[in-house]
Amino acid sequence: MFRFACLTLLLLLGSEIRLSHCTEVQVNNTEGKLCLYADLSVHFAVTYNSTDKMNHTVAFSLPEVENTTYNVRDIVFKYNLADNSTFKNASSNETKSVTFSPSISKVVMDTYYSCKSADTLDKDFVVQTLSNVSLQAFISNGNKSDKDTVCARDRSTTTAMPTTHTTTVTTLPTTPTPLPTPPTVNYTVPTGVNGSVCLKASMGLQLSYKDGADFHKMNIGKDQFKTSGKCGVNGSDATLVLSSSTVNMTFTFHEEGKKFLLHALNVTIKGTNGTINQGNTNLSLWEASVGSSYMCNKEQSYNISNGLTLNTFSLQVQPFGVKDDKFATAQECSMDDTNILIPIIVGAALAGLIVIVLIAYAIGRRKTYVGYQSL
Repeated sequence: MFRFACLTLLLLLGSEIRLSHCTEVQVNNTEGKLCLYADLSVHFAVTYNSTDKMNHTVAFSLPEVENTTYNVRDIVFKYNLADNSTFKNASSNETKSVTFSPSISKVVMDTYYSCKSADTLDKDFVVQTLSNVSLQAFISNGNKSDKDTVCARDRSTTTAMPTTHTTTVTTLPTTPTPLPTPPTVNYTVPTGVNGSVCLKASMGLQLSYKDGADFHKMNIGKDQFKTSGKCGVNGSDATLVLSSSTVNMTFTFHEEGKKFLLHALNVTIKGTNGTINQGNTNLSLWEASVGSSYMCNKEQSYNISNGLTLNTFSLQVQPFGVKDDKFATAQECSMDDTNILIPIIVGAALAGLIVIVLIAYAIGRRKTYVGYQSL
């Protein structure tokens, strides 16, 4: 026998929203006993139309609020386009609703559902990423269970470590070991038609972020992250979303005339002191002509905000006009472009040669003048 719990999260965005920790929800019955418990991290990227007839994308996280199986059927997300602090210059002031159907099924009764891995769903111009979920419905005794039903994604990535019994004496290093150069990873966003892609990126990424009073670094690898996003069509923004159980990154690319650039980066990290939200929606990075790609092989460091720095390695990205799943001709960053050095070097060499000729000529004239002095 299957029972279904409909978990409905109604979120009306207003000026008092704080982007901070995971959301914890406790629902009590008429007797004051706990009947439903949820603790989860939810990240959204919403694409909307503005008054200038352009599509824009804004990213944010769900704010902090105080023998039988069951399923979670729907998550309903409502957002108010009249909130100009979040949806700047939106052409509409209506409240929209999107219903997502997450993969939360066959949860054993009297246990809570646990899933640290990210689950990204894309529907009606909204990208939702669920992670770090703890949820229990139909609580029979008023107390959350200590037993869990682990999701398939967590079970497939967890490997039991062998137990050993050894005694060693270890001298701890006084300074942390520096991180190696992150791997170069290829990312694509599909169009959904014939396996073609609309956004293509190849890059090594390293984050430096502030957690409490300390700064931490992490490399963004391939195996832990799921890639999703949105295609930019007819002047709309293109997005690339990288999500894992602990990190969510949303890159938003904007098209301005015949140029494109990275104009927003939003990062959510599960830190030791709670969920960290850092970002910047006023960037002007990685600019190149539409129909070409941007390339920068040298390491680049970008201060995204006071608490977040992004380092890139072997970067090449093309958010618009990808053909045959290949990068177009690259426009290189100034650090990579050695062509400009060639005329400078040649010019300097010619100037040096002219100076040498003039000095030799002056010395020769002086000797000639001395040799023909009158008696």
